[in-house]
Amino acid sequence: MKYSFLFLCSSLFSVPGLFAQDTLPKFSVRNVGNNRYIVSWVNNFETIKQISIQRSFDSLHNYKTILTVPDPTTRQNGFVDTKAPNDHMFYRLYILLEKGVYLFSDARRPVFDSLRKTVYTNKTDRLGGIDSVTAPNFGINNKNGVNVFTPSMHVYTYSDGFVRIHLPPDEDKKYSIKFYEDDGSFLFELKDIRTRKFKIDKTNFYHAGWFRFELFENGKLIEKHKFYLQKDF
Repeated sequence: MKYSFLFLCSSLFSVPGLFAQDTLPKFSVRNVGNNRYIVSWVNNFETIKQISIQRSFDSLHNYKTILTVPDPTTRQNGFVDTKAPNDHMFYRLYILLEKGVYLFSDARRPVFDSLRKTVYTNKTDRLGGIDSVTAPNFGINNKNGVNVFTPSMHVYTYSDGFVRIHLPPDEDKKYSIKFYEDDGSFLFELKDIRTRKFKIDKTNFYHAGWFRFELFENGKLIEKHKFYLQKDF
């Protein structure tokens, strides 16, 4: 089997059932720890031309665009902001519709994600991953009874349908990843990964749907999780 690797340049991801929330122009901002803030939304607009994420020190002025989404039509999407100066910045969305009509969302500050912690394993997980043995459905129910899925920060899908790999930058560590069908059937393994940011061609997975993976660091299992490939090929 041949693999197509390209460098990863952003932290966008798209996974069905990503977060439970209201639709645009409403959105959510979650503090998941380690200076990572997930800005996410659900898009129900029939025609949308642009979505830009903006950040400011206050709720009214001096907003700067930190990202313009490559594909604004994706129904569920988000961005991991790892460069915020502090944990109480304000975020808003600029939304451009057809015929030049545009709007700004209300400003929001990050809310600490207590849900993510409840599905950690008992062992220390410095990568913040979810163990499929502890949480086999990779989801939990919030107080409203809505199933919540939190994607891996290291193996996840992008709006173009490719699988993105984003490993820690430590060059002294050796990483490998095993991929499986959702039923546990083994697919293939990437051994002795040298590149820390790249993507895998979606055709290597043959079909759309859920897939599982295991991430190893120096031969030790450090994360078990899953991702979803949309049916667009």
